[in-house]
Amino acid sequence: MDLPVMPPVKPMLARAASAIPPGMLYEPKWDGFRALVFRDGAELEITSRNTRPMTRYFPELVEILLAVLPERCVLDGEIVVIAPGGLDFEELSQRVHPAASRVDRLARETPVSFVAFDLLALGDTALVGEPLARRRAALEDLLAGRTGPGVASSPPPGSGPADTQLPPGRPPAGVYLTPATDDPDLAADWFRRFEGAGLDGLVAKPPAGHYEPDKRAMIKVKHERTADCVVAGYRPYKNDPAAVGSLLLGLYDGSSLLSVGVTSAFPMARRRELVGELAPLVTAIDDHPWARPGGSDGTEGADGAATRTPWDAGESRWARGRDLSFVPLRPERVVEVRYDHMEGPRFRHTTQFVRFRPDRDPLECTYEQLERPIGFEIADVLSGSGG
Repeated sequence: MDLPVMPPVKPMLARAASAIPPGMLYEPKWDGFRALVFRDGAELEITSRNTRPMTRYFPELVEILLAVLPERCVLDGEIVVIAPGGLDFEELSQRVHPAASRVDRLARETPVSFVAFDLLALGDTALVGEPLARRRAALEDLLAGRTGPGVASSPPPGSGPADTQLPPGRPPAGVYLTPATDDPDLAADWFRRFEGAGLDGLVAKPPAGHYEPDKRAMIKVKHERTADCVVAGYRPYKNDPAAVGSLLLGLYDGSSLLSVGVTSAFPMARRRELVGELAPLVTAIDDHPWARPGGSDGTEGADGAATRTPWDAGESRWARGRDLSFVPLRPERVVEVRYDHMEGPRFRHTTQFVRFRPDRDPLECTYEQLERPIGFEIADVLSGSGG
């Protein structure tokens, strides 16, 4: 591979802001794996935000990129799973797996797409020193007529990852150009509406800015909300069992207490204090709502769905090799936490501790308190019909 911009390259990053800044180019913030794509003829390499190779995990995407992209180019973008209900990060996280057989199977069952939002090189020309406005125009020209769902070839059934025998409602993989606008009012409308399709905010970029690898030269604005949750247990701190590592949070769905996430940012002194404060609430696991692993033994919630418990984390690659045991607590204490958005029944990211709420009744900690995003089709976002 011989390109004007060669791997490894760390992507340009964003710093957080609480409001949409003026005078910027605005794009939806995609919820997936950040990725740089390097193509030189028949060679194609996909690298992660930390410059790790990711090519082997997405064979269906490699095939499409080779068919869609010009012979020599470097793109920045996001790898996403587009599910019938919007973006699905949980399914995307399962795609990074060491077993080649599983990679091939998931490439057929949950194909990924690539959403491009920057162009670092084209042909023999490096574009990192060009202003964003020119890079964006070049990216639009490059992908004109090339974007959308599809596969690069049509091999015989069962012969490879391009054989997309997908479940009903599952769109095929594709390459897309992210929408962009310089209208802050339209960006604010996107911020409000696009969350219903699984996007988690906006990214604002200076139109005259150069591409600065590993620098926080962009601005991200994410949804921020608070919720009252039941403290149903805690995990000890990894290096000090006499300190709290994280509080396990629950919300009631009918009569069932579902595990929704954790909060964990405490000073060490406070972690040790919490062990003493929570000691009167410690109970036997057999008397706890999360006594059994709901996702594996058929425990059901009020709506008939499998009850989410901390044991379900064992299904995720993120939990591989991690001790999932916890100290069960009687669900009598309430904590207020700050969160950005939900993914299914759980908080998408680790929440931020705000305060304990002794004035709150744990039984009032239900999903009904949560703000529901407006439903929005991901296809409308990608097609540019979102505004």
